[in-house]
Amino acid sequence: MFSNFRNLTILTILTTNFLFAQSDQFFESKSSFSGYGELHYNQNQKEKESASKTLDFHRFVMFFGYSWTEKWSFKSEIELEHNFVQKGEGELELEQAYVNYHHADWFGFQVGVVLPSVGLINEYHEPPLFFGVERPDYHNKIIPTTWFGNGMAFYGTYNFFDYKLTIMEGLNSDKFSESSGIRNGRLKGFKANAKNLLYNLRIDYLGVAGLKIGGSYTFNKATGETSTNKISLLEFHSAYHQRNFYSVFEIGNISYEKGNLESSFGYYFDIGYNISDAFNCDTKIIPFFRYSDYNTAAKTKTGGDSEKKNHFTYWMIGLSVKPIPQIVFKLDYGTSTKELGNEKTKLFNLGIGYMF
Repeated sequence: MFSNFRNLTILTILTTNFLFAQSDQFFESKSSFSGYGELHYNQNQKEKESASKTLDFHRFVMFFGYSWTEKWSFKSEIELEHNFVQKGEGELELEQAYVNYHHADWFGFQVGVVLPSVGLINEYHEPPLFFGVERPDYHNKIIPTTWFGNGMAFYGTYNFFDYKLTIMEGLNSDKFSESSGIRNGRLKGFKANAKNLLYNLRIDYLGVAGLKIGGSYTFNKATGETSTNKISLLEFHSAYHQRNFYSVFEIGNISYEKGNLESSFGYYFDIGYNISDAFNCDTKIIPFFRYSDYNTAAKTKTGGDSEKKNHFTYWMIGLSVKPIPQIVFKLDYGTSTKELGNEKTKLFNLGIGYMF
């Protein structure tokens, strides 16, 4: 009986190895290259002040990848911001660089420089994929997009549910502030402190045509040289695109264990409609409207002005024109209002973005 079991085991191993060899026999290792970029014109004007006007090639990004087999690959992303780096201005960053193993639709993993799966834009932020010349303020003040670091992630899709668990470097609690929340606490993979790791879990439901709806939870016992502070970020998101109609909604809250700052909170929604049918053309012409409300110091122990001076509301109207899906011309106009003093700023932006 033992002999039969041994022979069956050997046969199973040989058969498995043969099948794996056959699956890779016709696969040729290959390199991949892609990227994206965006040029912006920004005009901001506060009440009773002269307008500031800037022209900036905001991002130039290159993706490099290599596939050894159908299951094993490498992916990376290098980004240059604001044309060049000099005296603390501009940034050159390695935003992604990981080995990827894709076992099947229900399971895969990444190890290296990875992106936590928080909100709709942190992982997928190419300019043609979102409305507005600039990324939504929510993805600067509440979710610190682009957020990346050293770590690993496990992902998969099963029965219309898409999920990802990321374990990566934590945050620097010394850098948290009432005006920027957790944004300045990102370590960006630079000799990152691995004492207290960050955990992020995201689940999306994809069972309705054109709809993505889900949320994520992020926890970290953030550590700095002079402080520690447990933070938790809970966010929900949805995106719907069916025929010519577009809508996006995101809402998130960050809770802090220590310090005067107790929570950061924000949300926004976009509504757009492709009117190209009215002109009988293939170019997508999408007017849109956005409303956002965010406060990096939504709740503090001291209250009062410490909350009001970081609370902003922002309405925007805009237009995205896509001659092809990979190229977009954008313009938008809106008003941002700070609660403290009812201070208003008018914003006008033009931009072009591409991806390939």
